[in-house]
Amino acid sequence: MSGLLVDITPLRRSPGFRRLWWGQGLAAIGGQFTTMAVSLEVYDLTRSTFMVGLLGVFAVVPLVLLGFWGGSVIDTHDRRTVALISALVMWAATIGLAVEAWFHLDNIWLLYAMVGVQSGAGAINMPARTAVIPRLVDRDLLPAANALNSVTWTLALMVGPLLGSVAVAAFGYQAAYTVDVCTFLAALYAVVRLPPIKPLTGEGAGAVSGEATVPIPDAASGEGSGALPHAASGEIPQSPRFGHTWRMMVDGFRFLATHPTVAMTLFMDLAANVFAQPVAMYPAVAKEMIGGGPTTAGWLASFVAIGSVVAILFSGPLGKVRRQGRVVAIMVTGWGLGILGFGVVLTLVGSTHPDHVIGWALAGSAICLSFAGACDSFSSVFRNTILQSATPDRLQGRLQGIFTVNTNGGPNLGKVFCGSMSQALGHVSPVPLGLTAVIGGGLCMATAALLAKLLPSFWKYDARAER
Repeated sequence: MSGLLVDITPLRRSPGFRRLWWGQGLAAIGGQFTTMAVSLEVYDLTRSTFMVGLLGVFAVVPLVLLGFWGGSVIDTHDRRTVALISALVMWAATIGLAVEAWFHLDNIWLLYAMVGVQSGAGAINMPARTAVIPRLVDRDLLPAANALNSVTWTLALMVGPLLGSVAVAAFGYQAAYTVDVCTFLAALYAVVRLPPIKPLTGEGAGAVSGEATVPIPDAASGEGSGALPHAASGEIPQSPRFGHTWRMMVDGFRFLATHPTVAMTLFMDLAANVFAQPVAMYPAVAKEMIGGGPTTAGWLASFVAIGSVVAILFSGPLGKVRRQGRVVAIMVTGWGLGILGFGVVLTLVGSTHPDHVIGWALAGSAICLSFAGACDSFSSVFRNTILQSATPDRLQGRLQGIFTVNTNGGPNLGKVFCGSMSQALGHVSPVPLGLTAVIGGGLCMATAALLAKLLPSFWKYDARAER
């Protein structure tokens, strides 16, 4: 039975990874308080799914502008320093949201601006933290480390939106934002305690390898905190000029062009997130279809994470999976099927404007969204593993930057797609929200099948042959 459960070996072997894991987990829960509160506040101020979806535009623009550039910064600077500075900017934006709520400014444009600042800083912070992981754990433990990160993220998605919606209903938006301000301190502490993680030169700048590693000292205690290739003693390249930074960014895309299997993980993720991302609909679904208001919206967001957590807790055998590309394609198709099923449930409900929660509809939504979440958790583990295993350390920052733009930008584009389609279908359909989910889920499934057909090598990808 123990072989089925999530492998916690990276937590035992690397104190640095362990602190990062705990810190990110607590901060992620608080972050979901904010994500839910912002969506509810925008809908409360505008009564428009389009305006909720517009949050995606304000998030994706700085994400794209800074995400690609940030990867070059990560590859030429101490990754710990980059992660810390970007985290402080994110924390400041969260404080701004709390101030807006405490002073009851009710300014939608200020909300959009703070979301943009958070997204831009996160576009640098997330790849910096992820690029640290291959330097803290051995290559053979990367699937386990990514599974553990998936556990924290999905747990945050499970409890964060629900607790955030309850906080909003009971104490107002200011309570939700303030919780995020406080929990983010855990992430700051974890990054501060990391050892310096400087760019590699020489042979250590090549592909990540679990063979040639030595312990690196913990920042504060001197204890071993993971694995670092021998060449870590090389000098840090000087800060690049703009032209050089641009060429470094191009190098990252050139790597993707010559490694179609890695590129395909990004396309698969986009298929799921752009076409089948129903988050922008949750406030309207809760108010106008299923009933229950903010608390139901929180449950809808949590159902995806509940499925992810249940699946990932039994992720022990994932390290033995060889056909990782095949699993990604199947799981992305499963995500689309779950969202399509959610749309069918909403179509059966119709626009009832209930004064109570419709139990069967909530249960049906729970089944469909939990199934989608379980599929997404396995897809995420192997997309990260393929990327980290195939990318040389000297390119980790740039590729993680591209990956972050993709994984965060996709859902934000999905909010725009979903909110706009729902608004448009409202003129021709009595159940625009249900039809939006049905169409989006179907497009996701069709796109995943087409991508697997276009690149047979992705379907046949053998992780063991790549070592």
